[in-house]
Amino acid sequence: MAKITATIITDNSIATIGRCLESLSGVADEIIVVDAFSSDGTVEVCNRYGCKVKQRKLDGYGVQKQYAVSLATNSYVLSIDADEYLDDDLRRSILRLKEQGFEHRIYSFSRLNFFGGKPVKHSGWWPDRQTRLFDKRYASWNLRDVHERVTFPDALWPAPVEGLLMHNRRASAAEHRRKETAYAVLEARVLVASGARPTCLGAYMRAAAAYMRSYVFKRGFLDGPAGREIARTAAAMRLVTYRMAKKAGKKLAETKKS
Repeated sequence: MAKITATIITDNSIATIGRCLESLSGVADEIIVVDAFSSDGTVEVCNRYGCKVKQRKLDGYGVQKQYAVSLATNSYVLSIDADEYLDDDLRRSILRLKEQGFEHRIYSFSRLNFFGGKPVKHSGWWPDRQTRLFDKRYASWNLRDVHERVTFPDALWPAPVEGLLMHNRRASAAEHRRKETAYAVLEARVLVASGARPTCLGAYMRAAAAYMRSYVFKRGFLDGPAGREIARTAAAMRLVTYRMAKKAGKKLAETKKS
């Protein structure tokens, strides 16, 4: 039977890591956890499940996930977030692949996102196809701080796998805004590093476009209050990114002058 390594990055993930690890039981032959120095008991839970834990400062999501992949001793890697877990169908599908032997280099499956405990079927959150099972010799995480993804040669294409990756994306509106703000800070850093200087008008235009795309074009209105919150936060984060980028840009300019 073929073997796989599951990789997870954690950062005070005590609320979700147990369910994630439980879903990997019997599926993953090795579990690598790269933890950002959690202080809430996350590491202790991982140790109870027999994970190999390495602690490392979180400087960006792409870098952190690829570092976890580099520690895998098996060629095939299942990369999963601490707030995700495999449903029964996906577990069976992966076990079947292991029994039959992997015929493809890369596999993908759908992810079902939850907001406040309820599934979101619109708002641009569904269908949410994810490439997460791959041969690390042919695919890898890019090194982006945010909006990271698995990259692979053009000649390869992810083979579909039945089942769902369940994602407890946001437990509440407050958590959603807090996490999206953290992403906005990282995105602003990327913008400044690239030399981009977003304007105030451009920021407001992007914010309006983000709201319309999520709530209208992606039919977020069908998701009820969750859809409204997702759209509003998407718009607000465009403005946060602009403010952060502007502030960081000024600081960079002052540093160069001095």
